[in-house]
Amino acid sequence: MKHVHIIDRVLPGSIAEELEIEKGDRLLSINGQEIGDVFDYHFLVNDDYLNVLIEKPDGEQWELEIEKDYEDDLGIEFGQGLMDEYRSCRNKCMFCFIDQMPKGMRETLYFKDDDSRLSFLQGNYITLTNMSDYDVDRIVRYHLEPINISFHTTNPELRCKMLHNRFAGEALKKIDRLYEGGITMNGQIVLCKGVNDGEELERSIRDMMNYLPCLQSVSVVPVGLTKYREGLYPLESFTKEDAKEVLAIIHKWQQKAYDEYGYHFIHAGDEWYILAEEEVPEEERYDGYLQLENGVGMMRLLQNEFKEAYDTLSGDDKEREVSVATGLLSYPLIKSMSERLEEKYPNTKIHVYGIKNDFFGEKITVSGLITGQDLVGQLKGRPLGNRLLLPCNMVRTQEQDFLDDMTREQVEDALQVETDIVKSSGQDFIEAILQVEKEN
Repeated sequence: MKHVHIIDRVLPGSIAEELEIEKGDRLLSINGQEIGDVFDYHFLVNDDYLNVLIEKPDGEQWELEIEKDYEDDLGIEFGQGLMDEYRSCRNKCMFCFIDQMPKGMRETLYFKDDDSRLSFLQGNYITLTNMSDYDVDRIVRYHLEPINISFHTTNPELRCKMLHNRFAGEALKKIDRLYEGGITMNGQIVLCKGVNDGEELERSIRDMMNYLPCLQSVSVVPVGLTKYREGLYPLESFTKEDAKEVLAIIHKWQQKAYDEYGYHFIHAGDEWYILAEEEVPEEERYDGYLQLENGVGMMRLLQNEFKEAYDTLSGDDKEREVSVATGLLSYPLIKSMSERLEEKYPNTKIHVYGIKNDFFGEKITVSGLITGQDLVGQLKGRPLGNRLLLPCNMVRTQEQDFLDDMTREQVEDALQVETDIVKSSGQDFIEAILQVEKEN
């Protein structure tokens, strides 16, 4: 059966628009080759000469000869981002967050992806258990990188136990093929107390060092535990002392990697430093923030961005009153930044609220998992000023709603305040606070 891919959008000013390719047209082949999925498409479209076969809705076929610069895109998008069905995860990981969610939430939140194509396209992390030899061959042949891998442990037997998949240990051998193919990789370890920490963590780091420099970074993050763990593997939260031990191991191997390769390789998630009550490392230790999406270095980057922007401010005496809501993890930093702004702007009042996660449980402290109902429940009747500032990861950008499907408009109605969705940089934070000044 032939793959037929319906074009969902043609980008303005693109090659496709110039050739009168339109939404609803079908892409049949490129250079005579059928396109199975997005891997094939990205590889084939990179050439500087293309023969593209398009079928119009009325069945008429256009054969288009295209000369372009190498790696220039055609400017077409497909309704199915992968140009194929998404592959769901076959594992039953002891730490899986989706298994810890309550019933009754929107269906898409329960989908577990483990698709190597999403790793290349969106930076998702994959376990390799759902990845065929054919997939590995294509990644190497097309040189699609980086590929992000969920290691969790390099102990094959322990990995089978953690992922609850008897093939999980064997899947690690695919990393050897990616390494031999020169594919750039990033890794992550979700650390579970008494399972893959301590000596097992040391073993994993030691083994992963063998994949440098292709494996350019690995993050170690603590397992997230919600209150919905009935019937799941009994996992415990890490203590302050545990966090200090984890950091000692990571810092030791960071130094070894830096001495041998010139970069730090293994990185601790920001939560470890907060739990251990230690200062986050200086910017240079993060090697360009390769693991930012995993919560590695976010605090340091925000601090540095804030300081850089703050040092350019002259201050004023205008009256302002706003509020900021964030997760408990980032509350101390946001509070400190707000107090510094109040010093420079003495008539500006910033109410900062750390929202406890009643919905998922108080062990969940990140702002991205705050629900609308927790916001309303904890902020109703509190001083909010003229605007309530919320971090952008708290809402879905397009739909403007929260994890519990409560809409931004419903939150505003309940709290009787306008909300302002703030991007993640320190500069954005300052500009959001001083919005009145920017408008005048």
